[in-house]
Amino acid sequence: MSDVVRLTETAKAAGCAAKLSPSILDAVLRRLPRVEDPNVLVGYETNDDAAIYRITPQLAMVQTVDFFTPIVDDPCLFGQVAAANALSDVYAMGGRPVSALSIVAFPASRPAELLEDILRGGLEKMAEANCTVVGGHSIRDEEVKFGYAVTGLVCPEKVWRNVGARVGDVLVLTKPIGTGVISTALKNGNATEDVVDAATASMTRLNAGSAAVLRGLEEGCNDGELVHAVTDVTGFGLLGHAREMALGSDVSMTLNHAVVGYLPGALEAARGRNFSGGLANNREFLNGCVQFGAGVAEEFRGLFFDPQTSGGLLAAIAPECVDDAMRLFGKAKIAARVIGEVTEKRSPLIEVI
Repeated sequence: MSDVVRLTETAKAAGCAAKLSPSILDAVLRRLPRVEDPNVLVGYETNDDAAIYRITPQLAMVQTVDFFTPIVDDPCLFGQVAAANALSDVYAMGGRPVSALSIVAFPASRPAELLEDILRGGLEKMAEANCTVVGGHSIRDEEVKFGYAVTGLVCPEKVWRNVGARVGDVLVLTKPIGTGVISTALKNGNATEDVVDAATASMTRLNAGSAAVLRGLEEGCNDGELVHAVTDVTGFGLLGHAREMALGSDVSMTLNHAVVGYLPGALEAARGRNFSGGLANNREFLNGCVQFGAGVAEEFRGLFFDPQTSGGLLAAIAPECVDDAMRLFGKAKIAARVIGEVTEKRSPLIEVI
């Protein structure tokens, strides 16, 4: 089926690069009224990854929704990427996904077998996460879109937020970056099969293992306060999500471009300026928030703004546990890296050296 229909050719923007500009969202959300409900533990005020709604003193729901346009050509793999991306928000909040509803936009002119393969891929990844797909909704649309609304469970006292980072914390990123420029290169016919395969393998890898490592760190600590902030890196790019964490925590950050992990072929795709509209939106929104060192080449700068699809977790953890964390990540075969540190608040907010 993927030989008949190149899914990426049907989309104007691929994956999380199709998100609205963060500047538009920021302006709109700031004007909306806040609903007062004491059971809403996490809403949309800090642009967190998912909402948390308390059911009992010991139990809360994690709720998130995520869907997008094709980022790979294989329909089954597209379904898997969409599922992994939607599940990631639950893991970023420290939750356990339990059920999901599918969201489908599909052109009536396309073969039903194509839709079946997309849904089948999503079901496979949801089954891997022990998350049950219980239904969904579909509409006709000339552009294919697919994703899920996912519900998870978490103890209210064990919720992770994208705020709470402390000065001195170490920043750990659990996946390499570059899915945006690679997907744009694929759409432009500039990506080799091995590069696309490596990016797809990263995007279909669940963040469940990374979340388990971070939770294990906390459970091994008497006061349980080693993991101070967590988010997943998706459409707003590494810098966009780091900005949200820094602003919400009232701190600044220093990131080292030389130690960040990059997917195979990502630097070459960036040098070829396979930049999406989403990357341009991120760069414009973050203008004035970021300072790059003179030694940071343009391809690295582009990758720091690059919209990621099903990216890794970015965690701010106490410096005394970083060795244990990296040992556990290595044991779990997760390519996590220490990419920077949290500093006293300054201007500009984030420095990339």
